[in-house]
Amino acid sequence: MTDIPVPPSTRSRTPGPWQAALLLAGSCMPVMGSVLITPVLPQLSAHFGDAPGADILVPMIVAIPALMIAIFAPFAGQIVDRLGRKTLLIVAMLAYAVAGTVPAWLDSLGGILVSRAFVGVFEAAIMTVCTTLIVDYFHEARRRNRYLGLQTVATTLGATVFIAVGGAVGSAGWHAPFWIYAIAIPIAVLMIVSIWEPARSDSTDSHAVVGERAAVPWRAIALPLVVSLFGGFTFYVMIIETSYLVVGTGVAPTDTATIGLVAAIASLATAAGALLFPRLARRGSQQLVPTAFALQAVGMIIVWLTPAFAGVLIGAVIASFGSGILLPSLVTWALARTRFEDRGRVTGWWTAAFFFGQFATPIIVGGITAATGSLPVSVGVVGIAAAVVGVVVLLGTRASRTRAAAPLESEPLV
Repeated sequence: MTDIPVPPSTRSRTPGPWQAALLLAGSCMPVMGSVLITPVLPQLSAHFGDAPGADILVPMIVAIPALMIAIFAPFAGQIVDRLGRKTLLIVAMLAYAVAGTVPAWLDSLGGILVSRAFVGVFEAAIMTVCTTLIVDYFHEARRRNRYLGLQTVATTLGATVFIAVGGAVGSAGWHAPFWIYAIAIPIAVLMIVSIWEPARSDSTDSHAVVGERAAVPWRAIALPLVVSLFGGFTFYVMIIETSYLVVGTGVAPTDTATIGLVAAIASLATAAGALLFPRLARRGSQQLVPTAFALQAVGMIIVWLTPAFAGVLIGAVIASFGSGILLPSLVTWALARTRFEDRGRVTGWWTAAFFFGQFATPIIVGGITAATGSLPVSVGVVGIAAAVVGVVVLLGTRASRTRAAAPLESEPLV
């Protein structure tokens, strides 16, 4: 690969913390879509309890957006590369606000599910564009790693805040939290005036040769995508299962203060790992990804071997700290060497892989629990699998450096 020779003056605008803040805020929208209404799920179950299949369909209100992200993110990536970034982002943000608030005036379980599916479609576009623009805007490795780490921090802490807000607003009824999706509208307005379409001739970015068809670099991203699929699964295991693990130690299900405290501490551990990522990034993803999986493995195995309250707390903190390092490491591994012309598609495929892992988490853990008869044992099994995958990644990345370099593999892995 060679870069297009263009004058340095082609880059006329310099992104800063304000643009980064807007992209981080946009990145939080898919997280809000997943967790905001979890506190009112019991109300929804009670309200639609007589509807056919309610036991399955009500939880799908939370789960279906992640599935839609997994399905439609690659299509969003195609649009990003062919038609541009900014327009898709603004349209998706506004459409997300509309689709997200629709259930506020619906009283139909089927209608709510349809609206939630559309929320997931628009989230796919938002997440793909925001991540693509972070890499577009911040080419210098230190700044890029900083903002990719902050993306994980923002989404992790945002999830904690959204759960709390959803619970507080939900006291007014299950319709009320859906109005919060309208927050995407003022963010979109700010994006209109503050975010710009990156120049395709930007000399500070990496480009395909003039006239070259920029195909998706499957050879370079195949391993990162497969590992990200598994990483999306391990990332959400502790997020989804911690409350059940705490209750399994003897804490009453009604003791939401204790359950929430453990979940909040684990969330802070994830944020701490992500904050540390920029300092560790110089070691390269070939080291950080296995290290993150190892930390997840240690934490999950502690939960398995010490299923008392202290063991669950310590294990959740260690595993979540590893998750905080894992997410930005996976993003960087997949995207750091992409060219402008194929970056949207690569981001879309990465987003699809990670969110499909998220969607599959309760299904896989449920299957393992059914086979083992114990949730702590199931978490331990996932921990062992994380350790194995970490070793495979370490060996695989070492082997890849001995092969003849492909065009997009000639640059250093960061």
